[in-house]
Amino acid sequence: MKMSNCRFLYHNGVVSEAPPVTTFLQSLPGAYTTTRTIDSGTSFLFWERHMKRLSSSIRILLDSKPQLLFSSVPSSTRFLMNRSVRESSVYDLVNGSMSKAMRSVVVKERGRLCGGELAVTVLVTGDVEKLTRLGDEEVGDFLDVWLHIGGYSLGVGERDASLALVGYGRDVANAKYSDWVRLRKPLEKFRPPLATELLLSNDGDHLLEGCVTNFFVVCRRKSSSGRFYGGSLGEFEVQTAPVTDGVLPGVIREVVIEVCLSKGIPFRERAPSWSERELWEEAFITSSLRILQHVGTIKVPVGSLEALACTKPEEIEWKEKRFEEGPGMITKLIQKAIMEKGIEEGFPLKDL
Repeated sequence: MKMSNCRFLYHNGVVSEAPPVTTFLQSLPGAYTTTRTIDSGTSFLFWERHMKRLSSSIRILLDSKPQLLFSSVPSSTRFLMNRSVRESSVYDLVNGSMSKAMRSVVVKERGRLCGGELAVTVLVTGDVEKLTRLGDEEVGDFLDVWLHIGGYSLGVGERDASLALVGYGRDVANAKYSDWVRLRKPLEKFRPPLATELLLSNDGDHLLEGCVTNFFVVCRRKSSSGRFYGGSLGEFEVQTAPVTDGVLPGVIREVVIEVCLSKGIPFRERAPSWSERELWEEAFITSSLRILQHVGTIKVPVGSLEALACTKPEEIEWKEKRFEEGPGMITKLIQKAIMEKGIEEGFPLKDL
C-alpha cells in the first residue's frame, strides 16, 4: 500500500491511512501508550517499560472503569473483576502486531514517513462480545491492538516550554486511557498565547502534572533552621507530585526518579507548591516524545480555578514565574543520564 501522508494505522493485518493521533484516540476507548524510536529509527525508547505500564493501565481500567476500555459494557460487570491481565500476555499481543506492522509497511514505506524517527501509539481496546463468550482464555482473546505509526521530527525538546495552569486533576490518573484526549479539550479555551502545555491542580497551588506530561521543579533547599543548604547537588531538591496525588506514572517520570537516586540528587515526591515558587531554580516536563523539556515560564491565573471557569479567556489575569533561558545544571545532568539510559535499554526493532 502506498501511503500519501506521514501516518498509518495497523489493526488485525489491515493497513490504512491514519488521521492525527489525537483524532484517532478520540475514536476508540482503551488503554494506550506512546513512545518513539531512537538511533535513526533502529530502536524503541524504553519499550519494555511502556509494555509494563500499558499492562498496568489495562488492569486498572478493568477493575475500576471498564467503560474506559470497552465501547459498551454490560449492566453486570462482575465477571470483569475476575479477569487477570498478565504482563507477558499483553507484551506478546502487542509485539506480535508490531512485528507484522514493521514487516508489512514500515520497512517498505520508511522513506515516506516524515521525520528522522518514528512515533508509535499503541492502543488496546476491549471487545465485550468476545469477553462474554470466553471461559478462562488468555487476555489476547478479548483485547484488540491498534497501532498508530508516523514520522517524528527531532528538536522539539530543545525549545523552552511555556506552561499555564488551567484545570483540575483527572480521574483514574494512574492509568493512561484514550478518553482523556476528549475530556481535556474544554481546557484549551483557557490556553494563553504561546503556552505549549497546560497544567493541572486540585487546589490552585499544588501543581500535579501537565495534560500530556509529568511536571518537575528543582528547588533550592532549606535546613530546619531556615538557612539554605550549600554545596553542589545537595543545595537543590527535585520535586514532582506523587502518583497517590493523582498523576500518571509516566515512563520518563520513573526514569527521572531512578537517575536522581543513582546520581545522588536529592529528590522528593511532593507536589510543587506555587506559593513556594521563589525557591524554584529550574523546572522541566517529561514525556516519551519530548523526553525532557526545560520550562521557560509558568503562568497561574489570579484568583481561584473556580473563578477561571466563569471568566472569558481574554479577560484572565495571570501571575508568571520566569526561569533562566536554557536548561539549568540539574536539568542538563538528568537529561544526559536519561538519554544514556534510553540507549542502554533500547529495544531493537529487528528483535520484534
